[in-house]
Amino acid sequence: MLTLQITKDQVFTLIDQLSLNEKQEVLQYLVEKTRENLDDTPDEIVIEGIKQGLQEAMRGQTIPLSQMWEGIDVE
Repeated sequence: MLTLQITKDQVFTLIDQLSLNEKQEVLQYLVEKTRENLDDTPDEIVIEGIKQGLQEAMRGQTIPLSQMWEGIDVE
């Protein structure tokens, strides 16, 4: 596997050199990749989770941050 390291400005310079059709392809690719990473959790569930977490914190029901990561594998 080859890894390239280029700056954001270099990426923009390369994109500027593309034709309109090529730019549209890049844009479509980015939109699709962004959609894949969107969290589709309904707002109501997110808000309820935040409320519950705030209530627990106000009651002192907290755990150390280091303990929160135990057993979680990040890839």
